[in-house]
Amino acid sequence: MYRFDLTGLYHLGRTLGRGHFAVVKLARHVNTGQLVAVKMIEKTKLDIMATSHLLQEVRCMRLVQHPNVVRLYEVIDTPTTLYLVMELAEGGDLYDYILRHEGGVAEDTAKHHFAQIVRAVAYCHQLHVVHRDLKPENVVFFPQQGAVKLTDFGFSNLFQPGMMLATSCGSLAYSAPEILLGEEYDAPAVDIWSLGVILYMLVCGVPPFQETNDSETLVMILDCRYCVPEHVSDNCKDLISRMLQKDPSCRASLEEIEAHHWLQGLDDALLSPEAPPHWLSRALSPSSPRAGLPECGDLLAAKPTQQAFFGPSQPKPILNLSFTWSHFHSTKLVNIIHFLKCKNFRLKTT
Repeated sequence: MYRFDLTGLYHLGRTLGRGHFAVVKLARHVNTGQLVAVKMIEKTKLDIMATSHLLQEVRCMRLVQHPNVVRLYEVIDTPTTLYLVMELAEGGDLYDYILRHEGGVAEDTAKHHFAQIVRAVAYCHQLHVVHRDLKPENVVFFPQQGAVKLTDFGFSNLFQPGMMLATSCGSLAYSAPEILLGEEYDAPAVDIWSLGVILYMLVCGVPPFQETNDSETLVMILDCRYCVPEHVSDNCKDLISRMLQKDPSCRASLEEIEAHHWLQGLDDALLSPEAPPHWLSRALSPSSPRAGLPECGDLLAAKPTQQAFFGPSQPKPILNLSFTWSHFHSTKLVNIIHFLKCKNFRLKTT
């Protein structure tokens, strides 16, 4: 086990989240006292696929600078560990927020949050960045800024308009049918499907596709079979239905979503992205003298306790099955394929 020291840069605090290869810790900048989140990834434990995802995450987060996207301040690379210094979300994530609102959030409030998420995704797509893991867990609150922001670009990728992607990845409950079938897919369309799931959860309080086991949930998604409670307004139902379309070509575009009647009446003036703190003005420069400095902290430290807020990679319990087909448990996959074949589904895998 390697140990490193961040003397002169950051004081590390408690663990905020833990993933397969990463730990997210609270940290304080030594000179300014500003709190940040530091995602610590052990490169020695990464296989080729995970390394590719990591490089794409860094590349895409550097590219996307928007007031509704969590900012990547600094990248510190060492032979064994990569450290991503990011904005700290002090208000928790959208998943926990939804859980605290049984039956869903009031539509006026949901509209305010959802509009910001749509803005963030639209900006990403303008830069030809597809997120591919949009879900409430990856939307975090910044109360002092009055904003929600998109985070966790671990499955993100660059795309060219009109060209199809093939990698099946994301989280089961939020993934579009074409991804689950292993088909080639239009990149923006899969994010739009996930936006439909997020809006449904905001106003209904539960996922649209949730059964007792993953196989039945998968069938519901492939059938695009869901019910919207009566308390949801007709305009909101219409917007959800325009995003949750089984045929990707029939889904609303982001322009159509932003122009939808349900989202009108908001101040849609985009804020100018905030400048990075002065102490990080050279942080993303490859020649930065900080680039080779390591970090302290035993990555195999005591198990984290439940905190009031979570880091970008914090897992959630309900139907949050993140996967790539190369990592998907083989027995589970075989069972699901057998189940679908019994239902006369045609499967195509890559």
